[in-house]
Amino acid sequence: MPKVKKAWSGGAVPLAEQILQQDSVRCSGRQKQRGRGQEEQQEFVDEKLSRRILEQARRQQEELQDTAEEERRTPATRLGPVSQDGDSDEEWPALGEAIDEVEPEVEVDPEDEQAIQMFMSKNPPMRRTLADIIMEKITEKQTEVGTVLSEVSGHAMPQMDPRVVEVYRGVSKVLSKYRSGKLPKAFKIIPALSNWEQVLYLTEPETWSAAAMYQATRIFSSNLKERMAQRFYNLVLLPRIRDDIAEYKRLNFHLYSALKKALFKPAAWFKGILLPLCESGSCTLREAIIIGSIITKCSIPVLHSSAAMLKLAEMEYNGANSIFLRLMLDKKYALPFRVLDALVAHFLSFRTDKRILPVLWHQSLLTLVQRYKADLSSEQKEALLELLKAHTHPQISSEIRRELQSAEPRDLEDATPAMSLD
Repeated sequence: MPKVKKAWSGGAVPLAEQILQQDSVRCSGRQKQRGRGQEEQQEFVDEKLSRRILEQARRQQEELQDTAEEERRTPATRLGPVSQDGDSDEEWPALGEAIDEVEPEVEVDPEDEQAIQMFMSKNPPMRRTLADIIMEKITEKQTEVGTVLSEVSGHAMPQMDPRVVEVYRGVSKVLSKYRSGKLPKAFKIIPALSNWEQVLYLTEPETWSAAAMYQATRIFSSNLKERMAQRFYNLVLLPRIRDDIAEYKRLNFHLYSALKKALFKPAAWFKGILLPLCESGSCTLREAIIIGSIITKCSIPVLHSSAAMLKLAEMEYNGANSIFLRLMLDKKYALPFRVLDALVAHFLSFRTDKRILPVLWHQSLLTLVQRYKADLSSEQKEALLELLKAHTHPQISSEIRRELQSAEPRDLEDATPAMSLD
């Protein structure tokens, strides 16, 4: 016998029977009830997640407090609104990136500053404006090129197109008020021009805003060759930095970022900024500390730093040399013996000097002995010990003497050959 179908015990009629009975399908009035345990799980957050939320909230509050404090300290360096143009955020850094590079206000000891002033040049070269420097170079170049062209072709050098002059006069007005956003394309093509110095003069670099100087440094350091970048650093960037430090007793963070970005070409940075600053004989303690902080924060190839130390050691002493030498010695390079010998000779040249040397001089000598005492020969150590009898510091000289007496002398036979600095 076939099985007898059992009556459906559920509340709803099966679909097959509904179709057979020609009834329409109706939704049951049942609503899904959420269990009590699930509701409690949604209402409460576990302990681990709560701890992470609180920790993240505390970090955000600390960042807001730091930002507010930084804005109170530097109210004049606030940027304007970002323009909505075609440039991407990667090409033009935001304000938050630049705030990380702000150089704090430098505390200068009056005694140290007075000691450095004693070693400054008595007749330093007269400080000229940036426009005077650029115009002099341009005039000199124009005279030289014009003379050559006249001798070869019998025609004078053509003057610049008035339309070009008008365009770059307009660029000058933009750069004087620039805060953020896109730069004029006419300015970006200046590094590709053969007469870029003459065109650059038309933009009046002495009137650029600090933000424009930073963007200009990015463009010129990455697009100019080393020799041309050196001229830009020396004629445009360095005078602006010295004027800003002299006026505000600190360096605008856009200019500080430009100084840091200029190290993209280390050789041009040393030849266009550091060495001319020391050769001027008028480098102040504040300038040396601010510019020297770039050496501490940035990675510099050993050969460029070695060549710079060699030049500083052979240069006439003016106080700032000791700061830059000490900062580069603290980077613990594997220096060539030629550089070490030049540094030792630099300090030994003060044996007959009757002046009272500043503390910075003793500190740089201590740094040299601490870092490279194992690379000094016995004759050099004996000469340095004799030097300590002529120039003594109450606290530092005893430490220098202890370092020299505890080190093993350099074995000249097993010494590795010095690297080339050319």
